[in-house]
Amino acid sequence: MSAPTITPVVVRLKLSLLRNGLRQSGGRRAVYIVSAVVALLFAVLQTLGMILLRGQPHVESLILLLVAVLGLGWAVMPLFFPSGDETLDPTRLVMLPLRPQPLVRALLAASLVGIGPLFTLCLLAGSVITVADGGAAFAVGVLGAALGLLVCVALARTVAAANVRLLTSRKGRDLAVLSGLVIAVGAQVVNFGAQRLGASGLAELDPVGAVLQWVPPASAIGAVHAASEGSYGIALAQLGLTVAALVLLLAVWSRHLTKLMTSPDGSTLPAAESAARERSSTGLARLLPGGRTGTVMERSLRYVWRDPKTKAAWVTSLAIGLIVPVFNAWQGTGSVYFACFAAGMLGIQMYNQFGQDTSAFWMVAMTISATRDAYAELRARALALLLITLPYATLVTVLTTAMLGDWPRLPEALGLSFALLGAMLATGAWTSARFPYSIPQEGYKNVAPGQTGLAWISIFGGMVAAALLCAPVIALTIWLNVSADGGGLTWLLLPVGTAYGAAVTALGLRLAAPRTAGRLPEILTAVSKG
Repeated sequence: MSAPTITPVVVRLKLSLLRNGLRQSGGRRAVYIVSAVVALLFAVLQTLGMILLRGQPHVESLILLLVAVLGLGWAVMPLFFPSGDETLDPTRLVMLPLRPQPLVRALLAASLVGIGPLFTLCLLAGSVITVADGGAAFAVGVLGAALGLLVCVALARTVAAANVRLLTSRKGRDLAVLSGLVIAVGAQVVNFGAQRLGASGLAELDPVGAVLQWVPPASAIGAVHAASEGSYGIALAQLGLTVAALVLLLAVWSRHLTKLMTSPDGSTLPAAESAARERSSTGLARLLPGGRTGTVMERSLRYVWRDPKTKAAWVTSLAIGLIVPVFNAWQGTGSVYFACFAAGMLGIQMYNQFGQDTSAFWMVAMTISATRDAYAELRARALALLLITLPYATLVTVLTTAMLGDWPRLPEALGLSFALLGAMLATGAWTSARFPYSIPQEGYKNVAPGQTGLAWISIFGGMVAAALLCAPVIALTIWLNVSADGGGLTWLLLPVGTAYGAAVTALGLRLAAPRTAGRLPEILTAVSKG
């Protein structure tokens, strides 16, 4: 008698996990329903949009590109969102007497349950309808859509199984902080690509489509286009390539499952050795000043490197601060003044300085007994931030100027950036003392419940105040550019802006220090709520 299949059991397990997760709270259920409705609505609109393109010249190249991007999304999704699906972690099944091959089939079937597979199936169906022409092409399209979906799901599972030790570690969870960078870069790339296509048409995608039609899962849709043109041999070859890719992915997945279920877990040993090496290293401390200043700077820099929420904020700010001016310059629509966006994004990191300490702020509070101690604490945190922001803002400004070829405006752009950075450091120090709020360590929320208003006041109020503080430098820039006699003196904006930023920073720290020293209990209460 043959052993019963485990596929229905695993599928029911996936449904039970989904159902029980929704029962945990009404908020989670509402978020799931809203996200499902939004995802399906987007899928329907996207599908209708592709169908409306049916019959347009060179549309198959666009469809192949979209399917390839869809497959890429499935490949990177487990790296950035490892906790999105509990069944992505096969180590939960290690203690069960299961063989890899039946487990692969069962997990593959369970992977077809959810919003993601339904979203993918809608897009693949729309791709087939857009490209297919004739009964044979639609017949190939049914098989191609099914194979494309299986390749996407198997790709995600294989990546997850190959990196499961990493994804379940602290460093693996830190990968999620790069999602902001990926989204920011992806949005700008899509924007730039859409503008190029709008200007030159879909014919520019033909060389890309000629390559992607042989790359799974896009090759499954390439087979539909080949069948529409009567090239049944090419269509068969492309379908065979898609099947071969699916078989290869399943084989690699099965191999990693076998390794995971038979080898000991030593994932914590390299981490412990790395931590020991890091503790024994004093290179960073040697480069920093002595006393309280160096200690606080080192602590702040370690927050940037180790704390997931702080790292996420920094990565996003660094990425967007570079992308906005550089991409606008690349498209020929930018200005050297856009480089100030980098200083603005990085200056935001000065806001809510004590929130990243959470309840551990009591140790900082114990070291502050007078205004001078608070001033030293704030000054050291500002210096740590300047170690990163000052060279980065300079780099972005120079790079933007080089791409635009507008070198005469480099001094004034640098002066404005430095003045804005100094103003944001000043307002950030003051709002950190006046409007502190807690940053939850778990989940994706960056503000504790009930403190959203404090966060808005702190960040946006501080940004408006920083812009007003920069008004003298902005007014001087405008006057020198419109004045007939001031055109040759715009280079003065570099030393003026630098000195103004330094003076505003020093003044802001002086004003924030007594407020910090006088509100230590209130600050500790506010930052401990998360």
